[in-house]
Amino acid sequence: MSNQLEKVKELIALREQARLGGGEKRIAKQHESGKYTARERIAMLLDEGSFEEFDMFVKHRCTNFGIEKTKFLGDGIVTGCGTIDGRLVYIYAQDFTVFGGALSEALAMKICKVMDQAMKMGAPVIGLNDSGGARIQEGVNALAGYAEIFQRNILASGVVPQISGIFGPCAGGAVYSPALTDFTIMTRGTSYMFLTGPKVVKQIVGEDVTTEQLGGASVHSTKSGVAHFAVDTEEEGLKLIRQLISYMPQNNMEETPVLECNDPIDRLDDYLNEIIPENPNQGYDMYEVIGTIVDNNEFLEVHADYAKNIIVGFARFNGQSVGIIANQPKVMAGCLDSNASRKAGRFVRFCDAFNIPLVTLVDVPGFLPGTGQEYNGVILHGAKLLYAYGEATVPKITVTLRKSYGGAYCVMSSKHLRGDMNYAWPTAEIAVMGASGAVEIIFAKDVKAAEDPKACKAEKEAEYSKAFANPYNAAQYGYIDDVIEPRNTRFRIIRALQQLATKKLCNPAKKHDNLPL
Repeated sequence: MSNQLEKVKELIALREQARLGGGEKRIAKQHESGKYTARERIAMLLDEGSFEEFDMFVKHRCTNFGIEKTKFLGDGIVTGCGTIDGRLVYIYAQDFTVFGGALSEALAMKICKVMDQAMKMGAPVIGLNDSGGARIQEGVNALAGYAEIFQRNILASGVVPQISGIFGPCAGGAVYSPALTDFTIMTRGTSYMFLTGPKVVKQIVGEDVTTEQLGGASVHSTKSGVAHFAVDTEEEGLKLIRQLISYMPQNNMEETPVLECNDPIDRLDDYLNEIIPENPNQGYDMYEVIGTIVDNNEFLEVHADYAKNIIVGFARFNGQSVGIIANQPKVMAGCLDSNASRKAGRFVRFCDAFNIPLVTLVDVPGFLPGTGQEYNGVILHGAKLLYAYGEATVPKITVTLRKSYGGAYCVMSSKHLRGDMNYAWPTAEIAVMGASGAVEIIFAKDVKAAEDPKACKAEKEAEYSKAFANPYNAAQYGYIDDVIEPRNTRFRIIRALQQLATKKLCNPAKKHDNLPL
């Protein structure tokens, strides 16, 4: 055999070795724990045969505590690029079979290289996390590796989409990279995220808590809001990443993808003309409105289990991607609170960063009152949503279905925050407050002095409602561009998007804003 063939044979053998990661036994153990390997995840996520791997032969360079005696090709992470539905993406997947996926300086540099390449090419970055944390033997070099990754997450933010899949442990400093990315997906039962583990929590604060209770998928998707999605299986999580990518442009300089649409733009649904209850205090399901007006009834909700009083997610109108923000009258009457404001504010900013138009469906009686909210900084959190809408330069279409009261009217993409097209249904009530509260302030003396205070109050409420509990008062000032028939909502939104396709708007030049955090 010639020397050249020997070298080719050696290359093939090294590739086979690298693809085995930590070896057959550790791969079997990964499968036993209900998890796929890094390479299996990549194969499921990307288009078949599209993966191009980088740095397969990298090894760690640490010589502390005898770790130099154990080295693996690839050093605990698989990196490279491939395609999703034919579109370029960059990817890294931590390999738990090698040192438990623990982060070394060499491993961090592999991630950094992929992220740098993604920025140069203007393509999304997907990180699949499954790691025991920092490689302690490397000391400050491991910490430096984390910080190098964080710096790239920060610089890439708003330039290319960043998605994190948490398919195993993600603890300590490692949690900050997913927290800096745009969307985080966790698997129930096999993934967790926390800064400090259960043992240290017990030691320092005396609190007994399990890994799942402290940082499981259910905790972060319902209580903390750290995770945008919780899924039951890795297959479901990887399919979700593909779906998410389909709604986004490759980078902040490109327009959103437009798909072929077979759903008629002038499709009418008479059901919408009757969906608003007669009783103004009765709820209805905003999901029914969304499902009716979007293409093919398809809506990809984000943060579905967190702050359910507001709904955010992606849909399409005539094939064009949009971000939808909608109050949910079925939960807390659709009131805004601290968590809902943060959830919606972050989503609005993502859409604005990546040229995704915003469609806002409004039915909001105000901000949730009480000491719990005020002590929690509802003023600052509400200001985040207000800021996000006011800052956004993408096309903004707002439809007020029913209530739009007080400061919440201003916040929910009003005309005064540079809303492009502001529509209202005939059932819209746009006012400082509801009739009952307004009468108690404006007509307090009249009601008190009346022979029949109850009848007087009812009369004054009817008077106030006639004057303000309608969309025409706002329309006479041009704050509402048109009052539309509910069943025609889909058509009017699509027409507005077509009209706004060439919108050009720039904010004043500045180093950066000072968002109320």
